Amino acid sequence: MTTAHAEPAAPAPVDLAAIRTRVDGELDQFLRDKAAATEPALPDELTDIARDFLFAGGKRIRPLLCVLGWHAAGGRMPVPQPIVRAAASVELFHAAVLIHDDIIDNSDTRRDHPTVHRALAARHRDRRDPGRFGAHAAIVLGDLAMVWSAELLHTARLTATQLTEALTVLDGMRADVMYGQYLDLITTARPSRDLDRAMQIIRYKTVAYTCERPLELGAVLAGARPGVREALIAYARPIGEAFQLQDDLLGVYGDPARTGKSDLEDLREGKHTALVALALEHAKPAQAAQLLTLLGNPELDSGQADTCREILTATARPRVEAMIRTRWAQANRALDDAPFPAAVGQALRHVADVVVSRNT
Repeated sequence: MTTAHAEPAAPAPVDLAAIRTRVDGELDQFLRDKAAATEPALPDELTDIARDFLFAGGKRIRPLLCVLGWHAAGGRMPVPQPIVRAAASVELFHAAVLIHDDIIDNSDTRRDHPTVHRALAARHRDRRDPGRFGAHAAIVLGDLAMVWSAELLHTARLTATQLTEALTVLDGMRADVMYGQYLDLITTARPSRDLDRAMQIIRYKTVAYTCERPLELGAVLAGARPGVREALIAYARPIGEAFQLQDDLLGVYGDPARTGKSDLEDLREGKHTALVALALEHAKPAQAAQLLTLLGNPELDSGQADTCREILTATARPRVEAMIRTRWAQANRALDDAPFPAAVGQALRHVADVVVSRNT
């Protein structure tokens, strides 16, 4: 008599929604504790605005990737609370970067809400200098968010080895994003054909702290064996580039009702993106002259913006979309033979799909 053998059970999928909920819980409780603290007693508006900003939206991509890095390196389920808290610390660092970035870009909205410096200015509209106060106070709040990010990590009850490994990764992440921010600053309003420089900005400002370092952080917290970190990087770099290339398209072509941001700011700032570099490379002389005249003009109106979009579409948009597809394929190929549990690979493929198809 033949005995039937049961098919092996499919791996349980990684519950990304549950991870997001736990990260949000850590952030919520941390801010509640700060609001209730008596030494030092913070002004209510600081924790209120920080809370409003953190919970106004956001996909929590960085903490999700941190936890997926943990699972990729063999970290157990359910995810221990110290790992969730460490992942939440990355989201607070992200908040700090965004607060400062919005000041630099003079942005009015983020996630369809006033940016932090605008919200602070509105709260103090009775001052003689509400705009100046809002910008200065937002710098302080952004700095405070960075301090809080470090505090979350240091109070996560990691082992001494885990904390040492984590700090090595996070120190690199912080330095990378600041370097990328500076590269962005010195090229803004100076558009050129230099695609390599545009991709270098992406590498430091986005890839490192959006994908690569969060995955690496989770992996080192799980004591990653050789090969795991390398496989994660092989996935993270192309998908991180795809993320920013898509973001650059949304900054020009996105629907503000969906993105929560203006579709004029990048053009008015004259951001040096791959889209712009490719346009200047492939434009006819008259088109290139128009772009160089219009990009970086702080008074750019909607009609002039449409002119920019027409030129960018004719010369560069299809090329950037092809770059995104190529990087999506590279990231998926990197997962084919990666030494990860199958469920982790599935989750990372899902993240890659979300990155290239997002419209917000």
